[in-house]
Amino acid sequence: MGSASAVFKQFMEASSKAWFSHGWKDKIAAGFTNSGSLYGDKSSTLQQFSTLAAQHGMVWVGTGMMPGYNASTKDINAVHNRVSFTLGLGVQSLTDLPAEQTPDRFDLETAEMFGKRVSEATLRWVRGAA
Repeated sequence: MGSASAVFKQFMEASSKAWFSHGWKDKIAAGFTNSGSLYGDKSSTLQQFSTLAAQHGMVWVGTGMMPGYNASTKDINAVHNRVSFTLGLGVQSLTDLPAEQTPDRFDLETAEMFGKRVSEATLRWVRGAA
């Protein structure tokens, strides 16, 4: 409902021990969120995640993707990053289709692309620190 889950908020609150010791400083962080609607106020969830990462001194990785749906000639349901998030990944579960309670193929592919970006950023960060 436009926010991180209660369980994640408990995790955030419990992270103060790591904060005091700088335990996560310079670690790579990224975030993703999902809702039943196309937008679903997902940006507020990603802002909570990135704020927590910044408080811990982490290095945040955004999507690095162009908006997927930025031309009238494109089918909104057949593009990558169709929700057009840059701070982190935002996808939609197709809750109106009883047999489909997961993101569609394009959102899943977008998630794979985002995971690859986070992995590559982590490798660059680790190699640069060596």
